Amino acid sequence: MFNPPTHRFATRRQTIASLIHSFTHSLCCQLSEKTMHRSFTVLSKNLRTIASNGVFSSSSSSLQHQFHSSSSSSPIGSPTRVRKLIASQSDPLLAKEIFDYASLQPNFRHNYSTYLILILKFGRSKHFSLLDDLLRRLKSESQPITPTLFSYLIKIYGEANLPDKALNTFYTMLQFNIRPLTKHLNRILEILVSRRNYVRPAFDLFKDAHRHGVAPDTRSYNILMRAFCLNGDISIAYTLFNKMFKRDVVPDIESYRILMQALCRKSQVNGAVDLLEDMLNKGFVPDSLTYTTLLNSLCRKKKLREAYKLLCRMKVKGCNPDIVHYNTVILGFCREGRARDACKVIDDMRPNGCLPNLVSYRTLVNGLCHLGMFDEARQYVEEMLSKGFSPHFAVIHALVNGFCNVGRVEEACGVLTSSLDHGEAPHKDTWMIVVPQICEVEEEDVRIGGVLEEVLKIEIKGDTRIVDAGIGLEDYLIRKIRAKARQF
Repeated sequence: MFNPPTHRFATRRQTIASLIHSFTHSLCCQLSEKTMHRSFTVLSKNLRTIASNGVFSSSSSSLQHQFHSSSSSSPIGSPTRVRKLIASQSDPLLAKEIFDYASLQPNFRHNYSTYLILILKFGRSKHFSLLDDLLRRLKSESQPITPTLFSYLIKIYGEANLPDKALNTFYTMLQFNIRPLTKHLNRILEILVSRRNYVRPAFDLFKDAHRHGVAPDTRSYNILMRAFCLNGDISIAYTLFNKMFKRDVVPDIESYRILMQALCRKSQVNGAVDLLEDMLNKGFVPDSLTYTTLLNSLCRKKKLREAYKLLCRMKVKGCNPDIVHYNTVILGFCREGRARDACKVIDDMRPNGCLPNLVSYRTLVNGLCHLGMFDEARQYVEEMLSKGFSPHFAVIHALVNGFCNVGRVEEACGVLTSSLDHGEAPHKDTWMIVVPQICEVEEEDVRIGGVLEEVLKIEIKGDTRIVDAGIGLEDYLIRKIRAKARQF
C-alpha cells in the first residue's frame, strides 16, 4: 500500500519523538552514565539518518513541541553531566551532535568547560571550521573566558603548522576583551620564526604588542634575535639587544650567546670576545656552551694563544673547563702542527679535575705521529690502553706506519704486540705495511723474526686477519723453511 509523503513524515516525526521521550525519561530517572551514553548514541544515529533524508529540518519545530510537552522538568540533565558525556566521546562529530542537541533544550546553558573540551576535540581532529564556528558562538553567548583557552588554541595551531591562525589568535584574544599574556606572545613568536618567511610578521607582532599593553620579556627578545641571526641580519639582532637596556629588560646569558654564535659564524671572533668581556664586566657568568662556541671559533681562526688563555681563565671566572673545552683546544693545536702544545693541555687537565678521554688521546697521537714524534705517541698509546680505552685502528696504523717509515721495525712490532695483548686486532692495512718490512730483514736477525712469531701466536688465538697480508708473509715463511732445510 502506498503511503503519501505527508503520512511518511508524520510517522518519522512520531518515531523521533518517541526516541527522544524514551531518552529523556532515562535521564530523569538518573540512570548511569553508561546508559546515558548508549541513549545518546542511538539518538544521534537516528538523527543523522533522518537528517540525511532531508526530514529533520522540515519537522524540527514539531519535534521540539512534542519534546517540550513530554516533560515539564529539564530533560537533558545538568551541564556537568552533559560535559562528561561530551568529554567521553572519541568522535568529535558525535560530541558536536550531543552539544547541539543539548543546546536546543529549554532553560539549558552549556558551561565554559564544555566549550573548552569541544574546542580541543575539534582542534586535535583538525576540524578548524567547526572550531571557528564554536568560537563565534562562545563570543555571542558572552561566556566568561579565561586565557587558558587561547593557550590551547596557540598550541593546536602550532602543531597543525598553521602560523597564520596562531598569529590571528593574538588579535582574537583582544576581541574577547582578554589581554594576551607575555607567554602567549612568546609562543606565537616561536611558531612564526620557525618558518623563515614569517620572521617579519613575527617582528611586526612584537612591535605591535606594546600598543596592546603586552610587554615583551627577555625571552621575546631572544626569540627574535636568534631568528634574525639565523637569517644573517645580525644588525637587527644587535638593535634589539640594545633596546633591551632602554626598556629595562635585562638580557641573560642566552642573549649574549645568540649574538656571539652569530658573530662566530660570520668569522667575527673579535666581536664575540668583546661581548664576552662585556658579559663578565656586567657580572654574568658565561655557561659552558658560550665558552665552547668561543674556543671553537678561536681555534678555527688559528688564534690558539687566545684560545689557551681563555681556557685558563674559565675556572677563575666561575666555569670549570670540561672535556669538550679541552678537546677543542687539543684539536686546534694538532691541526696547526703544534702537538707539543697539545701535550701541555693534557697535562693541565688532571690538576683541574678533568681526565683525558678517548677523543683526547686519539687526537693527540695522530698529531704527534704527523710531526714524527713516534716515541711520545707510543707512550700515549700505552697510557690509553692501560686505562681501558680502545684506540681506533687508524691510531695504531699511523704509529706502526711511522715506525716502519723510519726503519724502526722492532718498535712497530712492539706496538702490534701491545695492542694484541689488550685485545685490539690491527687492521689488515697495518699488517700489509709491517709484514713486508719484516720480510726484508736479513735472515740472521733472529730477534725480529721471533717478534713476528710471537705476534702470529697472539693473533691466531683471536680473530686472525693477518692472512690478508698475503704474499709478503708467504715469502717470509718460504725463506724460513728453505733456511732450515739448508741447515740439514
